[in-house]
Amino acid sequence: MSNEYEDIESFDSTESSTGVGNEEQPQQYVPSGDNGGAALNLSRTETVKSLQDMGLTSDAPIPDVNAPTSNKHSIFPEEYTMETPTGLVPVATLHSLGRNSTTITRTRTKQMDRSQTHDSSSNSDSDLKEAEKTGTSGDEPELDPEIEFVTFVTGDPANPHNWSLKLRWLYTITLSILVICVAYGSACIAGGLGTVQKHLHVGSEVAVLSVSLMVLGFSFGPLIWSPVSDIYGRRVAYFVSMFLYVIFNIPCAVAKNPQTLMICRFFCGVWASSGLCLVGGSIADMFPNDTRGRAIAFFAYAPYCGPVFGPLVNGFISVSTGRMDLIFWVNMAFAGVMWIIVALIPETYAPVILKRKAAKLRKETGNPKIMTEQEAQGLSLNEMLKACCVRPLYFAVTEPVLDLTCFYVMLIYSLLYGFFFAFPVIFGELYDYKDNLTGLMFIPILIGASLALCTTFYCENKYLAITRRRKPNPEDRLLGAMIGAPFAAISLWMLGATATKKVIWVAPASSGLPFGYGMVLIYYSLNNYIIDCYAQYASSALATKVFLRSAGGAAFPLFTTQMYHNLGLHWASWLLAFIASGMVLIPYLFYTFGKGLRARLSKKDYSLDGVEE
Repeated sequence: MSNEYEDIESFDSTESSTGVGNEEQPQQYVPSGDNGGAALNLSRTETVKSLQDMGLTSDAPIPDVNAPTSNKHSIFPEEYTMETPTGLVPVATLHSLGRNSTTITRTRTKQMDRSQTHDSSSNSDSDLKEAEKTGTSGDEPELDPEIEFVTFVTGDPANPHNWSLKLRWLYTITLSILVICVAYGSACIAGGLGTVQKHLHVGSEVAVLSVSLMVLGFSFGPLIWSPVSDIYGRRVAYFVSMFLYVIFNIPCAVAKNPQTLMICRFFCGVWASSGLCLVGGSIADMFPNDTRGRAIAFFAYAPYCGPVFGPLVNGFISVSTGRMDLIFWVNMAFAGVMWIIVALIPETYAPVILKRKAAKLRKETGNPKIMTEQEAQGLSLNEMLKACCVRPLYFAVTEPVLDLTCFYVMLIYSLLYGFFFAFPVIFGELYDYKDNLTGLMFIPILIGASLALCTTFYCENKYLAITRRRKPNPEDRLLGAMIGAPFAAISLWMLGATATKKVIWVAPASSGLPFGYGMVLIYYSLNNYIIDCYAQYASSALATKVFLRSAGGAAFPLFTTQMYHNLGLHWASWLLAFIASGMVLIPYLFYTFGKGLRARLSKKDYSLDGVEE
């Protein structure tokens, strides 16, 4: 065994379990439960003093954004982000430090002392006094004090934060390409709608539906992959979901009727959505909070650039071959390559890494009470469903600030998909361009998005400068949105003004540059704003954003072409420009009055400030 789990020949178990004795160094701790007569290997664990030296106090901080959703009341949220010399922290030591459970908790071991559970009608005064000391109600058992929570050891190579910076950035770029792959798949058929109409003998509305249904699948997929990720880890979720995504491209390619294509496209969205809902978490797994902003910027860039490659690539396939199946075979090949590459990335999710480490230690030491806090509390299906399904919907109907923020994100995302169907009308009808040349008109969007990615580094530097001067607040995250908001509106005014045959094609095409610049900055900034505003339930708030964003992206293609035909090329763009112009005020209003608006409109303050008050 490794040094931190060395066997000790002589040791006073009673003295150690109560935290009495040598407090200068991490101590040995022996469970007193019945182990069937088998001798347990003794392991060094942390003391009150060693934990205090590492900065732990009686007040538990808010869990990291990637902490397990099933931990309702965590007494040791630092478990997944800190490193200790021994890698083991006894619950008894945490109790001595002032950390106490506040709900009924369960363990996976038979040694749990069930004598603490009793009928509320028989509570005595002593029971109530004890409950006040432990922070629980009189009929709620404490966590077994003999449980030892597992942490990363100092310099642990299994901790993603300890991987080399080059390796972490390599994985970040790889995962961002996965997002591009998924987003590309949603719009791949947008460059060849005519081939769908010809092959399946359907109208343009049905062909457009093949795009909308996959984007709609992005809304429902997180209901599957978020719990899978929580229980089995990111790597398993990616491997299974991307495999299914690859397979479901086959019936899309060989479909003989529209029903087959539509159903399979929806499920392609459900399976592929893991790339959208989990990659941000995977990147955050590898970087500490103060440096993850730059890496997350790549995640903000990818889902808005990925769809642009759809009409850009497949416009040429459609014109040169006229084959609908080849569009899906290319998409399947791209997805298959990314499935293999992403399968090579190690697990990054700390709760799952530590659960595997705990299982190994239980086997090596014979101590069944070594576990993570998630295992000790029990995996609550109800809590997981609440976090993944109920709470996002609750936020959607009770949090106006979140709704307005998500509506802005939804508008920008929807406008991107609107461009996919506005450009074919503008360039196809005005300039008689086929799908291949129309696809080239999306290149300025990529250029603008790339410029925005560079600007995010400037925004991150400004934010870090604020953190060095004072405690930041969520509104400090809005700099990117304030910079990008006017550009999104300007692009639509440009598109409407230049959508005429008297103007050379480069003018309407260039409207994509300010749009690409603005949309990435807005998404990057508002994504961070949502996380900071709803830090206590960040995953649920982000789930609300994903659902509303995907719903908007699915709806817009269904009426964009008709809108441009009925309102005309100018007024259709200007109608959207009016809406985008009105939304420009949102980041500025939130930056100026955000804290007061959150206090007045929100049910409670879910930010870090709300926890500390």
